[in-house]
Amino acid sequence: MTTATPTRAPGRVSHPSRAAVDWRVRFAFLSLVWGFSFLLIKVGTEAYAPFQVTFGRLLFGTLVLAAAMAVRRERLPRGARTWGHLTVAAFFLNALPFSLFAYAELTIPSTLAGICNATSPLWGMALSLVALSEDRPTRVRVAGLGLGFLGVLTVLGAWQGFHGLDATGTAMALLASLSYPVGWIYVRRTLAGTTASHLSLTGAQLLLATAQLAVVTPLFTSVPSSYPVLPLLAVVALGALGTGVAMLVQYGLVSEVGPTTAQMVTYFIPVIATAAGVALLGESLTWSTPVGAAIVLAGAALTQVRPRT
Repeated sequence: MTTATPTRAPGRVSHPSRAAVDWRVRFAFLSLVWGFSFLLIKVGTEAYAPFQVTFGRLLFGTLVLAAAMAVRRERLPRGARTWGHLTVAAFFLNALPFSLFAYAELTIPSTLAGICNATSPLWGMALSLVALSEDRPTRVRVAGLGLGFLGVLTVLGAWQGFHGLDATGTAMALLASLSYPVGWIYVRRTLAGTTASHLSLTGAQLLLATAQLAVVTPLFTSVPSSYPVLPLLAVVALGALGTGVAMLVQYGLVSEVGPTTAQMVTYFIPVIATAAGVALLGESLTWSTPVGAAIVLAGAALTQVRPRT
């Protein structure tokens, strides 16, 4: 969910037949699903502990991908080395950021969480300059990095001394956004040569993340005494639609229109998250939130500009 390839791992690229549904419709669907994910997290944490919400999300997402693998007769990847790297990727791309966002939304609005999520391209560019020697900086990209973080300060109201802001929750949301590019860089360095398919790698990765939460959740939470329907449905939708189905749609888009166009979904997520939070949850909105979000998105867009060859 975000920059919007939290679990993409390099692998064999397939060339599917022409999709029955136009890619623009699927693009809009993906934007809506990922944009509403922050609202679903907020609703889920009203009745269940953050680790329980994350575990449910991963479980239902894994079930969707397992069903897709069964239909396509895909097998899980082989090799201890691959599974070892996928374990690390599952932590940084799924278990850690999903848990941090769930904990963050205990104290911050879903609108702010959605905007923090949009900082992933900024963190990614900053990290890639250090970790990826082939990813050279340009003036435009450096300017985008500075502009993006100026937008973050605007959203947080830095000129007011961050008044009324929960520092812990905001820090968790920003760390969750930072976790994604850490995982992407790790995957790019370790799994670029694997011959397994995207679906196989992603299914294994979500399975491993689910196993990680299955170990952690009982240690820090107790079994719920009741299961309210609305929060439970929110967790199911978050996992099945926001994680499982959304990832299948995303890979179809990447295969059909390319990663650059598919990645544009990133810039719609905070807009939809903000609209959903204000309209459906009654979250307050000051002028600095949309203005700062627009600055963040403009900076993120500039960091994705590559020099012409």
